[in-house]
Amino acid sequence: MNRIPPRRKSDAFRNTPKMKRILSSSWKIPLITLLALVAIHASVSAQDHAAKIDEFIGLYYDRGRFNGTALVAEGGQVIYKKGWGMANKEWGISNEPDTKFRIASMSKQFTAMLIMQLVQEGRIALDDKLTDYLPEFRRDTGDLVTIHHLLTNTSGLPDYSDAPGFWNELMRHPMSSEFVIDSLSSGDLQFQPGSEYRYNNGGFYLLSLIVQRATGRDFAEVLQEKIFQPLGMNDSGLDRPEVILEKRATGYEQFVDGFENAPYRQIDNLLGTGAIYSTVKDLYLWDRALYTDRLLAPEYKEIMFTPFLQNYAYGLGVKKIPLGDTGDSTAYMGHSGSVAGFNSRIARLVEDEHVIVLLCNISEWTRLSDMTQGITNILYDLPYDVPKKSLAKALYNTFLKEGVNAALAEYHDFRETHADTYDFDEDELNTLGYRLLRTDRIGEAIEIFTLNVKAYPESWNVYDSLGEAYFVNGNRELALENHKKSLELNPQQSKTALAIMLDKSKAK
Repeated sequence: MNRIPPRRKSDAFRNTPKMKRILSSSWKIPLITLLALVAIHASVSAQDHAAKIDEFIGLYYDRGRFNGTALVAEGGQVIYKKGWGMANKEWGISNEPDTKFRIASMSKQFTAMLIMQLVQEGRIALDDKLTDYLPEFRRDTGDLVTIHHLLTNTSGLPDYSDAPGFWNELMRHPMSSEFVIDSLSSGDLQFQPGSEYRYNNGGFYLLSLIVQRATGRDFAEVLQEKIFQPLGMNDSGLDRPEVILEKRATGYEQFVDGFENAPYRQIDNLLGTGAIYSTVKDLYLWDRALYTDRLLAPEYKEIMFTPFLQNYAYGLGVKKIPLGDTGDSTAYMGHSGSVAGFNSRIARLVEDEHVIVLLCNISEWTRLSDMTQGITNILYDLPYDVPKKSLAKALYNTFLKEGVNAALAEYHDFRETHADTYDFDEDELNTLGYRLLRTDRIGEAIEIFTLNVKAYPESWNVYDSLGEAYFVNGNRELALENHKKSLELNPQQSKTALAIMLDKSKAK
């Protein structure tokens, strides 16, 4: 791995011999002088961290791993905010700290906050049943599901976003709440509520409807009145396609040979599960507010921030994360989000009041988790990994010049001689394979997907991709064989494109 060790000059001041001498003899120094020394060091440390962060994010941008805006606060103070790349490539408009992005599933924490505010006001109870607010919901399942279950992804309800064709077909048109309720009511419970964790977009959609039923008002209005306006988050709101929104970023899909506009999605179909837009500056205001009682009293914040199954609290992941190889850890609170053309992440390191906010308007090849880890290590003066080059792009260039056999040979050569330089994540070959498949190079795509299966034999996704290529090639038998292997490795997977293809062909 390419790793950058910490520089000695950015070691924490309190641990240096010089600082120990100052502290041991601080009675000789006026307090104001001591405080000034500490403030000077903090400023120098923050500047050093900001410079490292800028260089670090620049590498991600140069290697096609990031295009968006970033903000980092250290000890509650912003030390870095900057836009990278284009908010709109067609007009050449740059990303800036006030560019508005779809934050996708990061929206869930705001929905959870609205619910908890209504709990605090006595208008909702956490053990209330789903059917107390949505009486049209199927009774034999809805009576078993509570508000708490919805907030913690432990309801056992089917997820409306798992429906066949949801993202590529249903999300292209407006969905009524009646349609969504009917969709979520139609299936039996997948497990006893409260007994298991399973991420569920539909559950947070239902919570949005519950906010509307409890208040008698539109979800977007309640969101503005109870969170965004009080905090001065003037560049945040519920994204509605018909609204003209200044400084709205355009979403892009990235391929091995360039960018395309992301496919259209009727984003407000996601409501409180993923339809909010915001900026890094506004999300910093949100972070700061969570240290106060402005939105919620301490006893209710404690409930909201207490993790249940799989470290998931109410709309937020909450856990301890390790700090490198030091044996130390720190408290983390955050969430990520992904929707066509956009990726997002907020990481709150609450013990030291650090926050990292990354908003990105490309939806492939981003490594926001790795970026967050690297920035965290910078803040704690630990070694950090730099991003690797894209294997898929390198192989694609070779494929265009010399053909698929040369690309396969290059893969094996890179594996032996350049493993620290190129990214060998399974998504790399998968991305390359799909680009070949969707440009009618089906035979070559099958060879790339087959190579990925050999490299990652325990991954359900690589078998699913290979099966899809076989199906497009007219080989239903091998498509079905790979689908069965994919299901064997992951019985809980959502309805995939391959599964839909096989169902449709069977119906014929």
